[in-house]
Amino acid sequence: MTKITETRNSLSRNLDEMSVSKIIQLMNNEDKEIPNIIGQNLNIIKNVINNIIRTFESNGRLFYVGCGTSGRLGVLDASECPPTFKTDPSDVQGIIAGGYDALYKSIEGAEDSFEDGQSIIIDKKIKSSDSVVGISASGSAKFVLGALSQSFNFGAYTCLITFNDFNNDKSYINDIISYNLGPEIISGSTRMKAGTATKMILNMISTTSMVKSNKVYKNYMVDLKVSNRKLKSRAINIISEITKLNNKKSSLLLKLAKNDVKVALVMNHNDLSYKAACELLNKNKGNLRNILQ
Repeated sequence: MTKITETRNSLSRNLDEMSVSKIIQLMNNEDKEIPNIIGQNLNIIKNVINNIIRTFESNGRLFYVGCGTSGRLGVLDASECPPTFKTDPSDVQGIIAGGYDALYKSIEGAEDSFEDGQSIIIDKKIKSSDSVVGISASGSAKFVLGALSQSFNFGAYTCLITFNDFNNDKSYINDIISYNLGPEIISGSTRMKAGTATKMILNMISTTSMVKSNKVYKNYMVDLKVSNRKLKSRAINIISEITKLNNKKSSLLLKLAKNDVKVALVMNHNDLSYKAACELLNKNKGNLRNILQ
């Protein structure tokens, strides 16, 4: 049976004869349907997120594994966690078939080896406290399936994101996130609708997991890593908004807190030293709301 992602879209059968305006209007119309399709069943994503939250509570790690566009999106989402939530780079990792060269050029055949997928999981020393999310729009990438199989054997939680009916062996996959997005406007080009949907789902997974891991206060990015001028300015603004201090005082407070926004807020609210504020945060497992309420 032909996979959904490989079938022809009836609305784009004469795509090469369409005007630029008609092509981009069609692309926009197709993309508009994605949030509605995903929104029809958020429970499976909720279940995956709850498992990943438990992973972080157990000091486990989250791995995304994919090939081509899917792999690049996994690496992208993982790489955004340290500056946004000040996670250690090892906490959320992206694995792409073909290695980092595959981020900027196609590595032909990289996705076809089940054994290579198994090997990378062995190399990463996956443990039972870890979670591994495989991303394969087609659901048939051997590299991804090999990685999930080996991860399951090591006792890790496993999940597959796909946009086709998955009829292969499911015994080593704890949860499957699967949506029928319909055919791409270019048959088989899953960097399009499938790529958009993948980024949406990964945003939900990483963001919600981090929020529930005390990385956010209200909707403030309080665990950001102050690594450049833009993020330093954002950190000062966050402190100013929450404390009602002016920017000059907030900047000094941030400096005294060694560029840690959470510590700065606790120092100000509780009139504590840097060391005492750190100890209070650790006692509350980083939950700022418990301290500032």
